[in-house]
Amino acid sequence: MKKSSDKSVTELSFREITAVELSALCGESDNHLKQIEKYFEVDINYRGGEFQLRGEESANNYAVKVLQSIYREITDQDGSYTPSAEEIYLLLKEIELSEEGNGKESTIPEVVIKTPRRVIRPRGSRQRGYLHQIVSQDLTFGIGPAGTGKSYLAVASAVDALNSDRVKRLVLVRPAVEAGEKLGFLPGDMSDKVDPYLRPLYDALYEMMGFDKVTKLIERKVIEVAPLAFMRGRTLNDSFIILDEAQNTTIEQMKMLLTRIGFGSTAVVTGDITQIDLPNSQPSGLRHVIDVLDGVEDIGFTFFHSIDVVRHPLVQKIVRAYSAEKIAE
Repeated sequence: MKKSSDKSVTELSFREITAVELSALCGESDNHLKQIEKYFEVDINYRGGEFQLRGEESANNYAVKVLQSIYREITDQDGSYTPSAEEIYLLLKEIELSEEGNGKESTIPEVVIKTPRRVIRPRGSRQRGYLHQIVSQDLTFGIGPAGTGKSYLAVASAVDALNSDRVKRLVLVRPAVEAGEKLGFLPGDMSDKVDPYLRPLYDALYEMMGFDKVTKLIERKVIEVAPLAFMRGRTLNDSFIILDEAQNTTIEQMKMLLTRIGFGSTAVVTGDITQIDLPNSQPSGLRHVIDVLDGVEDIGFTFFHSIDVVRHPLVQKIVRAYSAEKIAE
């Protein structure tokens, strides 16, 4: 956000804010405000719930939206929520992505996901469209680079569907592809060998539901986290199915998984076609299915880009650098 010689002043009031909420809004030593000031190049002063922002008018407006979003997140969590620096960055990204979407996101109904441990909202127009597809389509594809939230939002949608009794179980699947290391050299039995490949899915579940609850649901077979090979020959009714890292499926494996979808089920397939770990002679099932299912009704596709990365700011720069190198080649 570039500075302008003409600075304007914008007033913002949170009249009913409590002392605890104000502390969470501003952050320890006002670190949240400092983060917003640096990002949008504005100055923020406050007394109680009365805020004054000084900067370029458009920058002030974006900063106001971020402050309002933080306050809404705090009140949604019954005042017990204190956002981290990472979560403030995600809100800053949301404003940036909304600007890039030129207001298109306003035409898409917002899907808000409430898991037992947190409330999750989409960041920007593509995440908003992605969540809307998941709740309105039986099969959705989320394709794009790491850090765009495609797997995390899929797991959140699955948890919400289970808690709302729209499905009876969750089936989270990943292909166990050897990315430079042989499974046979790993210690333990087959479960121990494939567990590292499924760890990101476990981590998302633990964050949203808690370790004890997830463990109990896995023991009761309500949640199943398994390698893709274990899906062959099954029909999955009343289930929420997620195929993660789908770029590492073969064409046959992709077809096998998609034909497992039964009545009352929802499926989400996520992957990054720039991160394929299959042997060079083996075509990716994800890359293939994009062409095969193009134009088929009742199937949603969301293609994320580097601008949609919502991890550490450096991740977006890294994704862009690798993309530029690939174009140069």
